[in-house]
Amino acid sequence: MPCRCEHGSDERGAVTVEFAVALPVLAVVVSLAIGGVVLVDGQGRLQSAAATAARAYGRDDDAAARAALAGIAPGATSSVTRSDELVCVVAERRSGPGPLAAITLRGASCAATGGR
Repeated sequence: MPCRCEHGSDERGAVTVEFAVALPVLAVVVSLAIGGVVLVDGQGRLQSAAATAARAYGRDDDAAARAALAGIAPGATSSVTRSDELVCVVAERRSGPGPLAAITLRGASCAATGGR
């Protein structure tokens, strides 16, 4: 049935055009939101891995520390610094594939050594 409105036929495709413009914008926003959640999760995992590893290194349990890093934050690189009373662990890795891949995540934690 033809449109009997006062508007001309110029507006018949307006909704389609608006949808075609809005859909890619919505896709980008959703992708960035999901990427943000993945970043926050990765940061939390690195922080947890660094804290667990620091406590294990503080107990002189190097195997448990390496296992914690590999299990909680696979693919992360780590560095350990020791002083008289503290052992500190820094874990880092890239955020992964996707639009936020250039971001490097970092978690750090220190723990007391076993009474040395």
